[in-house]
Amino acid sequence: MTASDGVTPLLESSGLGVRFTTRTGKVAVALDDVDVEVRPGEILALVGESGSGKTTLARTLVGLQRPTSGEVLFDGRPLSYSSKSLRKLRSEVQMVLQDAVGSLNPKQTVYESVAEGIRLHKRVASDPAGRTEAELVAAALSEAGLRPPERLFLRYPHELSGGQMQRVLIAGALALRPRLLVADEPVSSLDASIRGEILALLLGLRESLGLGIIVVTHDLGLAWNIADRIAVMYLGRVVECGSTEEVLESPRHPYTRALLSVVPEIEQLTPVVLTGEVPDPTRIPSGCRFHPRCPAYADGTAGAAGIAEKCRTAPLPVVTAGGDHRVACHLAATPES
Repeated sequence: MTASDGVTPLLESSGLGVRFTTRTGKVAVALDDVDVEVRPGEILALVGESGSGKTTLARTLVGLQRPTSGEVLFDGRPLSYSSKSLRKLRSEVQMVLQDAVGSLNPKQTVYESVAEGIRLHKRVASDPAGRTEAELVAAALSEAGLRPPERLFLRYPHELSGGQMQRVLIAGALALRPRLLVADEPVSSLDASIRGEILALLLGLRESLGLGIIVVTHDLGLAWNIADRIAVMYLGRVVECGSTEEVLESPRHPYTRALLSVVPEIEQLTPVVLTGEVPDPTRIPSGCRFHPRCPAYADGTAGAAGIAEKCRTAPLPVVTAGGDHRVACHLAATPES
């Protein structure tokens, strides 16, 4: 699919749905009719609480989870789930997981961890510069900010700091020369000073390599600092999306406002404490799925606008996370909002 400005998205989903059957036989809806896209050289942030579906969406976009409905397109072509097709996709799209300690094999050196993908995808044979395996490993570590790289070749994960381990994971991804990087909570377990370094690294990689990047995070402050566009997710759907400036400076969904109100960098919003937890995905509320926790519904704002019944019963249209500022909220659709 080609966007309105003529640019074909690098990776996109159309009507993506993922459902799981629980042990009790109930069907849990992890993703529900999700449309997202990321373009070459763009950073898209998927934002939401734990249980919103953002990690499931990321895993589905990279082929780790097969959808039960809809499709994923890479370079405008539907993703095939054959072993050959998925291997090719892995060389183009790499995922960096949040748990560096759990993701790195404690028995492998840094060199072996980075070289593993190079060997699997035969990168030495296809390298246009004719570099050796050691040179490719060194180059990837350098790009990830680990210099001089040779000093780390024989180190094991337990000998590294948290920031260094995260950089080794990123280096392993970069070694394959991907066009898209998917980073799942890349700095959630790191100290504040190291967080800034990793975010700066991701921004630098976008500039130097032209990478498209999807960042999965619960932190709107992080998204503010790194993303070009933001898709806010709640209970398996995108409920608001747009450019970072549009979404964070003029949030239109009560859920986005609540998430934004507790970001330390934002001072003009009164903190909003959401009551309860994200609902059970086997029992998605009717109407607006956020209404049981919505501050605007609870404080009578929706009732005063004459839409409380709509909030409880009327389905909302699917928000497409492409261009423009879009929101799935009955209140936002009223002229007074």
